[in-house]
Amino acid sequence: MSESDAAPSSSENVAAEAAETNQTNNAPEKMEEFAEPDTKRRKISTTVKIIEDKRYKLEERLGGILCCAVCLDLPRSAVYQCLNGHLMCAGCFTHLLADARLRDETATCPNCRVEISKTSATRNLAVENAVSELPSECQYCNKQFPRNSLERHEETQCEERISGCKFSRIGCPWRGPLHESRQHETECTHPNRTGAEVMDALQVMDQKLADERVLYDSIFDLLAFEKITFNDLQLKPYRTDEFVHRLFYETSRFSAFNNQWVVKARINNSQKDPTQSSERDMTYQLILKTKATTTLSIYYIMLKGPFGDMKVQPRIYKHDFSELENEGPYMPLSLPDTAECNRLLAAKTINFRLIMFLSSK
Repeated sequence: MSESDAAPSSSENVAAEAAETNQTNNAPEKMEEFAEPDTKRRKISTTVKIIEDKRYKLEERLGGILCCAVCLDLPRSAVYQCLNGHLMCAGCFTHLLADARLRDETATCPNCRVEISKTSATRNLAVENAVSELPSECQYCNKQFPRNSLERHEETQCEERISGCKFSRIGCPWRGPLHESRQHETECTHPNRTGAEVMDALQVMDQKLADERVLYDSIFDLLAFEKITFNDLQLKPYRTDEFVHRLFYETSRFSAFNNQWVVKARINNSQKDPTQSSERDMTYQLILKTKATTTLSIYYIMLKGPFGDMKVQPRIYKHDFSELENEGPYMPLSLPDTAECNRLLAAKTINFRLIMFLSSK
């Protein structure tokens, strides 16, 4: 019994071991057949997801690299860099120079504090070209276009850009997307209104044209004066002797109508600290430096001139100069915006032409 019973037992054990060995040998084959492709798929999908998450578009990453160090926005025009290569858009660059001029300090880079000026800072043309090719979103249709073509798209091509009714000249206030204007104009009620109903809109237009005509008519009337003179001048920055130094501008003396004159200018009407204000403007006055024997009725106007690039809108001012009234009032210099004022402050001098007319009484 022992030997006969032991034989089948040992054979069964051998068979069981063989079966177990076969299963063990077959396991890697099954892993290779089923498990490994799943692992690869998981690995590939995970890698793709990581790449997509980290990539978040090359354009966006470049935008973070090429942005202005001051406003952290992509420059729209010129790009300046300090000696260490930190980038600044033209608006922030001139603003830094203007603030330094107002504080009587040396302008420095906001990143590395190296000195910056009109001569030490240089334009980075490579960055300007790269930024112009980066996509930007249209403010109307939310589609992306290269920055160098975005302005043209928004002004002339976008069907979602804001437009007015063609009957706005007779008072229609409608404004909306361009593609809706055609439908509106077919239903607009203003073409069917009476003349009395559209008179208000026409009067507003007439008043605007009248104001423009007054300026040009005044200039032509002044050109008929017998005594006219002009001088190409430079406003240079100076500081007051007060405890808190204030910035003002002044020209050298110049001759006109057998007298000596100067022009003075100041920022924000001599505000104590113009750097605390985001809005900036300039005012100027005409000063008679010699003793007047008679009253001089002077009309004067400031223009850009041949040696300057100041964007000033012409305005005519008048003052009667005498021995007791030798200083004219501070009058606004008609600059288009604060950015133009900052640009003038950033310059070493402000070049302009002053035309003076002497009225004979």
